[in-house]
Amino acid sequence: MEAPRERLWTLGVESLGTGEILSALLGSACRGSGAVADLGHELLRSFGSLEAIARCPHEQLLRIPGMGRNKAAALKAAFEIARRLSVEARANSPILDSPESVARLLRGDWATLEAERFVVLILTTRRRLIRIEPVSQGLLDSVLVHPREVFRPAIAWNAHAVILAHNHPGGDPNPSEADIRATRDLVRAGQLLRIEILDHVILGRSIEGRPKDYCSLRELGYFYS
Repeated sequence: MEAPRERLWTLGVESLGTGEILSALLGSACRGSGAVADLGHELLRSFGSLEAIARCPHEQLLRIPGMGRNKAAALKAAFEIARRLSVEARANSPILDSPESVARLLRGDWATLEAERFVVLILTTRRRLIRIEPVSQGLLDSVLVHPREVFRPAIAWNAHAVILAHNHPGGDPNPSEADIRATRDLVRAGQLLRIEILDHVILGRSIEGRPKDYCSLRELGYFYS
């Protein structure tokens, strides 16, 4: 079962499928009968996607025949490296001039979240990211946000404008009535403080028939002109 690693060296990692990449990372494993298990494809068959694999707890991984603690630890470490790479990329201070740019920035770091997280993205006059400030983290599909917690870091960092963002762990990025009410309240508060809220981006997951994994409340018309 070293074929994926050999292909990686000869053809490059881009030539490998997702299952092969997982197999290259984890190697093979012997089942009790002596047969060799292809762990990469076994994981995809069992969980369906990389996101589901990344989200599953250690004890669930250990139910896969041949996985073992060391291979499970290596897999969790690989996903954590990917998450930290996403965080590191923020150090380049990207320009956030569209909902897609916000989704692209947060997507990797938020892929495995099982509860809602609400953040405020603090921007310069040219819409360049200063920092991402966590505001609140809640239960599944439930997060509480107060204007004080949103605008305190914006004032502290002398922000020209901010973008709000949170995730829907259930996958559907469309706003709830509570999302719409909270956004309008925060927009009004920002007007009083002279800190513009440029958008509120909700990140979910793409599915067949809904290719976009995010929505913009400004694009949906929920912001005042």
